[in-house]
Amino acid sequence: MGLLTGKTILVSGVLTTSSIAFHTARTAQEQGARVVLTGHGRMRLIERIAQRLPQPPPLLELDVTDPEHLASLPDRLREHVARIDGVVHSIAFAPESVLGGNFMTAEWPEVAEALQVSTYSMQALARAALPLMTGGGAVVGLDFDAARSYAGYDWMGVAKAGLESCTRYLASYLGSSGIRANLVAAGPLRTTAARAVGVGGADPAQDGADPRGTAPLGWDERDCEPVAKACVALLSDWFPATTGEIVHVDGGAHSVGDRPGALPAAAGAPAPEEAS
Repeated sequence: MGLLTGKTILVSGVLTTSSIAFHTARTAQEQGARVVLTGHGRMRLIERIAQRLPQPPPLLELDVTDPEHLASLPDRLREHVARIDGVVHSIAFAPESVLGGNFMTAEWPEVAEALQVSTYSMQALARAALPLMTGGGAVVGLDFDAARSYAGYDWMGVAKAGLESCTRYLASYLGSSGIRANLVAAGPLRTTAARAVGVGGADPAQDGADPRGTAPLGWDERDCEPVAKACVALLSDWFPATTGEIVHVDGGAHSVGDRPGALPAAAGAPAPEEAS
């Protein structure tokens, strides 16, 4: 018996085998879950990546900025599953014009796009899945520490701060339905999303964001498994009274003082599918 035996989990944000979402989907399956994926844009690529999971799951196209996609999601899910017990939100996007030192020059249309895709989408995805979450469950989002500013992260950092607040409100509004809402704040990882931001994805040691020297438990920026395991734990029944929480999975680096530089985790950059 695994932690998620008998549960069905909807996972967004799988683009490559290095993404946190992919590792979360894989770990969820290993723990007994049935998984459904959503993606947008590069669907053929996502289909090929989905085939590399232990059990190739159904894949649905979902653009979280498209009201028709969101409205039709419950019926499209019912073609494959009877209910949803958990949702993984791994969706983020920001145009280059709002990143990389462009905080003061960014214009509202581009900022609005970043906030819609990276912040509002968590509410939109949870609302779309809600008709199938009749037995309660959990919504888990991927975060990058928004408690301080990071060089080059700019409006994505603002979007992540909004995501943290959005999660607290989701916890408040969904609690009466037995649905928990939490975030996992991952340490810096070498993902497609991190590289796309262009503020440290190549070598964290060079930009001052490497937490290996400050994390009490150490940190491997190539290993998504600790973050995936945290997501699966929050999706399981082992956190029945935890909601509105941010669980840091960074080897403890967030607890030992300021860290210069920036290297966003998987939910923080403009990979095409993550802009779904």
